[in-house]
Amino acid sequence: MTAAPALPSVDKLLQHPRSIDLLAEYGKTQTTEAIRTALAHARSLWRAQPEDSHVPSYETLLGQAEQALKERMAPRLKAVFNLTGTVLHTNLGRALLPQEAIDAVTEALQTPSNLEYDLETGGRGDRDDLVEALICELTGAEAATIVNNNAAAVLLCLSTLTAGKEAIVSRGELVEIGGAFRIPDIMQRAGAKLVEVGTTNRTHARDYETAITEATGLLMKVHCSNYAISGFTKAVSDAEVGQIAHARQLPLMVDLGSGTLVDLRQWGLPHEVTVRETVVAGADLVTFSGDKLLGGPQAGIIVGRKDLVAQIKKNPLKRALRVGKLTLAALEPTLRLYLHPEQLAQRLTTLRLFTRSAESMQAQAEQLIPVLQTALGSDYVVAQAPMHSQIGSGALPVESLPSHGLVIRPAERKQTGRQLQRLEVALRQLHRPVIGRLQDDALWLDLRCLEEADQALFTAQLAQLTVQLNLPHTPQKDAL
Repeated sequence: MTAAPALPSVDKLLQHPRSIDLLAEYGKTQTTEAIRTALAHARSLWRAQPEDSHVPSYETLLGQAEQALKERMAPRLKAVFNLTGTVLHTNLGRALLPQEAIDAVTEALQTPSNLEYDLETGGRGDRDDLVEALICELTGAEAATIVNNNAAAVLLCLSTLTAGKEAIVSRGELVEIGGAFRIPDIMQRAGAKLVEVGTTNRTHARDYETAITEATGLLMKVHCSNYAISGFTKAVSDAEVGQIAHARQLPLMVDLGSGTLVDLRQWGLPHEVTVRETVVAGADLVTFSGDKLLGGPQAGIIVGRKDLVAQIKKNPLKRALRVGKLTLAALEPTLRLYLHPEQLAQRLTTLRLFTRSAESMQAQAEQLIPVLQTALGSDYVVAQAPMHSQIGSGALPVESLPSHGLVIRPAERKQTGRQLQRLEVALRQLHRPVIGRLQDDALWLDLRCLEEADQALFTAQLAQLTVQLNLPHTPQKDAL
């Protein structure tokens, strides 16, 4: 039987000059463990094929240890290029924060802050006070409170006002959003008894009126932001449902979901009902997200009557669902941007992406075509094409934004699907992954979310595709 290879000891490898940098960057504990793993791997290879095995060099073993350390210590949350055509992409983090919010979060990370400290009295404060006045100014509501997302906001409101009571909702508004979040399920968890009225496509005022009993806790409207029903339809407006509720001394709660603070039509975008419009229509409570159309951090915002918000804040669940200092640090400067509407489209990242012109993206595509074509060589054909972006995250589901981008197809029609999958994987394996979409036998890269500041980084890494796809090397043209 072949003798086991005489592998170096862990100590010998740790004393090797190449280990100096590993120890400095990763520390002795992690480096030692990685070396032991490399040695164990070498032994397992010998046991499997002793005749074909050889003693790996110090450089080989330390190279394996270094690669393992890099993979282990690499961040799991990575920056990506969102070229899917969906601006508020839930899987890619939704809204990008404006610079003002980034600066505020950086400061909050490094310094103590008056999160729950009243600087005037020297006593304990309420973290909602940091943004409540600003939210009320922008929405016209009497009071506001913040939780960690809109699903939590809905749960907290229902738990406070309808536990053991009935909540009346139109059948056509019993929505499900991403992650199997369903209104009926949340109602059940909140302790509310769901009372469905109307039908999927048609609900009338009389349906609400006849459903009210002594057990009714509130009437609820849910903004159907992630789908649309067309044809023979009928819905009751927020204002009319509010009148029905108030005539019986009941509150009206409206879940807006996405929630916008401004009329998007002033920038040529489709109209989405605003929070202020909903408050004016008679809603006693309105819930909406912070990281969708508002363009801020993930948060659930509750606005409405002062007495109802006060009840909600006393619910023990409020503490469990409250936000931390980083969310508030990002939310406040984002909200302040709305006080300067003349520059909102430039300074609020989400709105800036919404309002990019197709012409500017077309010019960008023309710049990128030669760089990408050089990287891909003759195996693929890169062209530009008009596209249609979508807002995303359940907002305005049937509306689209004129866009422009790149369309990549295999040069030969044989094995088109396999070729496109190889390319899609290669793009995801770049240092900063590129996420596009496969459609109509092509890979589409919508440029709406590729801003000028990121273009140099995007083009600089494209040369890696030649290696990852095992393509013939083509001399690289000057990068943009």
